[in-house]
Amino acid sequence: MTAIIVDDEKHCRDVLSLLLQRYCPQIQLLASCVDGAEGLQAIEMHRPDIVFLDIEMPGMSGFELLEACRFTRFDVIFTTAYNEYAIKAIRHNALDYILKPIDKDELVQAVQKAEREQSARSSARIESFVEYLSRQKMGDRIALPTLEGLQIINSEEIYYCESDGGYTRFFLTNGKVILISKTLKEVEDVLEAKGFCRVHHGYLINVRYVQRYIRGDGGEVIMENNKNIPVSRNKKQEFLSLLEKI
Repeated sequence: MTAIIVDDEKHCRDVLSLLLQRYCPQIQLLASCVDGAEGLQAIEMHRPDIVFLDIEMPGMSGFELLEACRFTRFDVIFTTAYNEYAIKAIRHNALDYILKPIDKDELVQAVQKAEREQSARSSARIESFVEYLSRQKMGDRIALPTLEGLQIINSEEIYYCESDGGYTRFFLTNGKVILISKTLKEVEDVLEAKGFCRVHHGYLINVRYVQRYIRGDGGEVIMENNKNIPVSRNKKQEFLSLLEKI
């Protein structure tokens, strides 16, 4: 799981970072931010699983940071010296609330709780997305939720899909590229029954448009639009087996 720390006190950031390193090795710390503004930028850039957030900071409080966030798919663990903020923290749907000085056992419990919540929520998001697109299908057509609204396309119009962090780019036969705010895994769950194959952690391809396969450790495929796409070693056999059925 990935995380960032937002706290205006350096010694608090350092202590929390050390405790995470020693007692929560499952956490990958991506950034340690000195104020709310920097934290807001880091959240949008890194899209972490967890934000360890101080509440009372100069300029922008922890609550104000949350209200300004566009990306919200993360758990919040508040860290503060002031118990009076507990009720307000709960109202902001915090996963947990740890009083300073931070106790390592409380920190471990909060991280374990985040792991359980993250797994459940991730599965729920995927199921929700699959159900949503299933309702939008018209024959082989699907509705893609973009920033501008729903884009209706036919699955046969898709050459391949490419992962871009928490987003996915759809490369279409007409040359257009559509960006949606869903992970490639979520897209794969919808399209794998329509002749698509995940050949690499970053690519989901429409097998009907494979022009050539070049052997190698994993190898690579050349699509009809001349795009070269790598095939990972652990996906090679699954992909070749699928090609044999065509």
